[in-house]
Amino acid sequence: MKVCIYGAGAIGGHLAARLLAHTQSEVAIVARGRMLEGLRARGLTLRTEGREIGGRPHHVTDDPATLAPQDLVVVTLKAYSQSAVASQIGRLLAPDGVALFAMNGLPWWWMHGAATPCHLERLDPGGALWREVGAERALGAVVNSSNHVPEPGVVVHSGAKRWAIGEPDGAATPRLRRVADLLRAADLETVESTDIRRDIWRKLMTNISGNPIAALTRLAGKDAAHVSPLDDVAMKLIAEALEVAAAEGSDLRGEVTPEGIARPPKGRFPGKSSMLQDVEAGRPLEVEAILGQVQAFAQARGIPTPTIDVVYALLSGLDHSLRLAGR
Repeated sequence: MKVCIYGAGAIGGHLAARLLAHTQSEVAIVARGRMLEGLRARGLTLRTEGREIGGRPHHVTDDPATLAPQDLVVVTLKAYSQSAVASQIGRLLAPDGVALFAMNGLPWWWMHGAATPCHLERLDPGGALWREVGAERALGAVVNSSNHVPEPGVVVHSGAKRWAIGEPDGAATPRLRRVADLLRAADLETVESTDIRRDIWRKLMTNISGNPIAALTRLAGKDAAHVSPLDDVAMKLIAEALEVAAAEGSDLRGEVTPEGIARPPKGRFPGKSSMLQDVEAGRPLEVEAILGQVQAFAQARGIPTPTIDVVYALLSGLDHSLRLAGR
């Protein structure tokens, strides 16, 4: 199978290293900058479970047009970067190829199969992904895995390595099984979801509270735990998001509680959230995928979200500041 990892950050690098170590797939990586240089010079190394695995990808490039058509394109770019490369992703796919979008927050293909299918402007400005990739060629993913990149070409993993993947309509299709089998062969715990939207909402309940608060306060989870007023903000964010999810067809109120997420019985995740890592690195933030589209759904249904509204405004301001500084 020809597999392209589009975006060689922490999650993409983790997956690529496992594919190289455990499968016979022809692995290509689209990367840029120092990561591109590191991959070309030294290959890819994943440090996990007390060992190192990985290898040299079959192709490493910053120009997707140089690659042959791919059976699977795994897009691990941040949500805000995807529309700009929509045409490149679309051209990469073989006629029967599929794109697996592994990202935080709500994905651009969300309205596929709805009564009135359409692109979501906050997630896919101008409908580039909807038009160039096509929601019918997309699979969704929820990744539970903690990774960071200490240097180009090196990924450090700890904790879980769970991927839930699914068709937007919940069908058990041959292509879904092929991709799931590939991930299992790469030594990843893989679940074929029959309701990937529900799984996405479930993970979002953690992201919508933990990520923005960490970004705005620059506190890792273990440090934020010492500031009790932040728990109240987190619980309000989660409670509002649960109402929106229920209105959108994924009622998690019987299995998820705001306090259970904001004050987990086993304690907070001790590391730094992805959004805090982005702030510290001066990178833009996934504001719309994690907060903005939830707000848009709430507004369309007349659901009040006062806490989401305030945190969205603050996070948008922080994102704008980071973008100005990065010019």
